[in-house]
Amino acid sequence: MQYLVVIEQGPSSFGAYVPDLPGCVATAETREEVTRLIHEALEFHLEDMKEGGLPIPEPHSFGEFIEVRV
Repeated sequence: MQYLVVIEQGPSSFGAYVPDLPGCVATAETREEVTRLIHEALEFHLEDMKEGGLPIPEPHSFGEFIEVRV
Protein backbone atom coordinates (compact mmCIF):
# COMPACT_ATOMS: atom_id res chain seq x y z
CA MET A 1 0.00 0.00 0.00
CA GLN A 2 1.03 3.55 -0.55
CA TYR A 3 -0.21 6.33 1.70
CA LEU A 4 0.09 10.05 1.05
CA VAL A 5 2.54 11.69 3.45
CA VAL A 6 2.45 15.47 3.86
CA ILE A 7 5.74 17.07 4.88
CA GLU A 8 5.73 20.66 6.09
CA GLN A 9 8.70 22.90 6.80
CA GLY A 10 8.41 25.09 9.88
CA PRO A 11 10.70 27.86 11.09
CA SER A 12 13.12 25.44 12.77
CA SER A 13 11.95 21.90 11.97
CA PHE A 14 9.95 19.64 9.68
CA GLY A 15 6.68 17.89 10.42
CA ALA A 16 5.00 15.04 8.60
CA TYR A 17 1.61 13.38 8.80
CA VAL A 18 -0.51 10.80 7.00
CA PRO A 19 -4.01 12.18 6.24
CA ASP A 20 -5.54 8.70 5.99
CA LEU A 21 -4.20 7.65 9.41
CA PRO A 22 -5.03 10.23 12.09
CA GLY A 23 -2.34 10.35 14.75
CA CYS A 24 0.41 9.08 12.48
CA VAL A 25 2.89 11.97 12.72
CA ALA A 26 6.59 12.73 13.00
CA THR A 27 8.82 15.77 13.55
CA ALA A 28 12.53 16.28 13.02
CA GLU A 29 15.18 18.90 12.36
CA THR A 30 15.78 17.88 8.72
CA ARG A 31 13.63 16.75 5.81
CA GLU A 32 15.65 13.55 5.47
CA GLU A 33 15.16 12.71 9.13
CA VAL A 34 11.42 13.41 9.14
CA THR A 35 11.02 11.26 6.02
CA ARG A 36 12.75 8.36 7.76
CA LEU A 37 10.75 8.86 10.95
CA ILE A 38 7.35 9.07 9.24
CA HIS A 39 8.14 5.86 7.36
CA GLU A 40 8.85 4.15 10.68
CA ALA A 41 5.75 5.73 12.25
CA LEU A 42 3.58 4.54 9.37
CA GLU A 43 4.81 0.96 9.68
CA PHE A 44 4.37 1.02 13.47
CA HIS A 45 0.91 2.57 13.22
CA LEU A 46 -0.33 -0.08 10.77
CA GLU A 47 1.27 -2.91 12.76
CA ASP A 48 -0.41 -1.65 15.93
CA MET A 49 -3.80 -1.46 14.19
CA LYS A 50 -3.39 -4.98 12.83
CA GLU A 51 -2.39 -6.40 16.23
CA GLY A 52 -5.36 -4.63 17.81
CA GLY A 53 -7.74 -6.24 15.33
CA LEU A 54 -8.61 -2.94 13.71
CA PRO A 55 -9.24 -2.76 9.97
CA ILE A 56 -6.43 -1.24 7.90
CA PRO A 57 -7.93 1.66 5.95
CA GLU A 58 -7.36 1.78 2.23
CA PRO A 59 -5.43 4.86 1.14
CA HIS A 60 -7.76 7.42 -0.40
CA SER A 61 -5.89 10.73 -0.17
CA PHE A 62 -3.72 12.05 -2.95
CA GLY A 63 -1.74 15.18 -3.68
CA GLU A 64 -1.10 17.27 -6.69
CA PHE A 65 0.93 20.38 -7.39
CA ILE A 66 -1.03 23.18 -9.04
CA GLU A 67 1.01 25.87 -10.76
CA VAL A 68 -0.23 29.44 -10.49
CA ARG A 69 1.19 32.76 -11.53
CA VAL A 70 1.64 35.37 -8.84
